Amino acid sequence: MTGPGPAAFLEEFLRIPSPSGQEAAAAAWLVARMGELGFDKAWVDEAGSPVGVVGDGERVLMLLGHIDTVPGEVPVRREGDRLYGRGAVDAKGPLAAFTLAAAATGAPPGWRVVVAGAVEEEAATARGARALAGAFQPAACVIGEPSGWDRLCVGYKGRLLVDYRLRRPLSHTAGPETGACEIAVEFWNAVAALAAHLNTGKRGVFEQLSPSLRAIRSASDGLTETVDARLGLRLPPWLPVAEAESRLGDLAGEAELTFTGREEAFRAGKSNGLVRAFLAALREAGAEPGFVVKTGTSDMNVVGPVWGCPILAYGPGDSRLDHTPDEHTSVAELERAVGVLGRVIGSLPAIM
Repeated sequence: MTGPGPAAFLEEFLRIPSPSGQEAAAAAWLVARMGELGFDKAWVDEAGSPVGVVGDGERVLMLLGHIDTVPGEVPVRREGDRLYGRGAVDAKGPLAAFTLAAAATGAPPGWRVVVAGAVEEEAATARGARALAGAFQPAACVIGEPSGWDRLCVGYKGRLLVDYRLRRPLSHTAGPETGACEIAVEFWNAVAALAAHLNTGKRGVFEQLSPSLRAIRSASDGLTETVDARLGLRLPPWLPVAEAESRLGDLAGEAELTFTGREEAFRAGKSNGLVRAFLAALREAGAEPGFVVKTGTSDMNVVGPVWGCPILAYGPGDSRLDHTPDEHTSVAELERAVGVLGRVIGSLPAIM
């Protein structure tokens, strides 16, 4: 199977905006390209995610990227080795590498290679990944996220989003009553103090509870004052979502808390055939491979516990550029990643 070079393919892909909830045009484009590249089947699934299959073997290698991006336009352009555009790093770049590697390599005997671009990964709903989790049972899975072409990501922190609302009768600012805004600030300070206490002795950000205050606003109708705030918690592996919710509930007082975006932290193993295949492919490409863990979340948090198979995240790009106005990827790195993925696909029968 042959097709356009990685840079041309990704540039065309980047020119189709696909913020979360608006992925249909990009999904249709990718399905059409998969057909042109020689995939045996390609379709848009019930959640709206593009899915393509190469081969007809019983064992499935799932290459699971995501097709949605965060909002914000980054003009698509090529400047030397740099290719700019929203999604160049997170995560159309990795999804393009998956698609091109599967097309170029094909499926080894006894295997099917499934390439999927999940929708709503950036929206905290993970609708695409949740649908795919029930539709497939792969023998191995690679999540398409920017790890750098010579690194493997084997873990993501968990997440909990907290909406705080406090309503109370308005009191005079000269009186003894504590105002709603002050109470809300006290809650945030208590959350920060709890995190500092729980993090005692924990080394590294991945092992620490990381709270953030994302928004706060107040209003008054002359009788009642209301404060709404949104907090985000990045959860380490030792803190389950349920325990985090319970601890915050103990601090909330009379305020109402609503929890969303629940994702448990997930850490994958390093001693399996998929990891060995990648390490061999990276060394063959001249890299000195390494492992990383990430302080954010990905679809690994969703499908990892369900599938229970060897899993890791891999893809070209510098994750420090995620969601930024300067988002760009290296064309040379993209090409190297396509080559590494091709070597991994071809070596699976001998390793797994």
